Amino acid sequence: MELTQIRLLVSDFPAVYRFYRDVLGLKPQFEAESGPYAKLSPAGGQAAIALQDRAQMAAVLGQLGSEPEGSRSLVVLRVDDLDAAHAELTSRGAEFTRDPGPMGDRIRVAYLEDPAGNLIELQEWLALHGSDVRARQL
Repeated sequence: MELTQIRLLVSDFPAVYRFYRDVLGLKPQFEAESGPYAKLSPAGGQAAIALQDRAQMAAVLGQLGSEPEGSRSLVVLRVDDLDAAHAELTSRGAEFTRDPGPMGDRIRVAYLEDPAGNLIELQEWLALHGSDVRARQL
């Protein structure tokens, strides 16, 4: 078994697509602002976020529950400089639910939501993980 992707089911596809493309700055594999499917990646990253129109998936399945309330997923993006990323995304219209701050002694985080209510965590690593330290010493 191989995991190929995780998709976010969204009701307002164009708004969510523009958020990931224009506000977060992820690059679409192909232009698909009107949906029903898109895959977007950070610059130089191999990981991707896939979006699927909720109504289209409901038609495929014959049913799909109503839009969930509250955060149902968490997208985590690592950044080199959390304060710079926070300032840049704020200038693009992002509204943060929690400004940059520590989470333990190894990372700093900030949180915002996409237009579908999916929670997004930006994290800056302050200390390397043990395996990363050993790999750099070799």
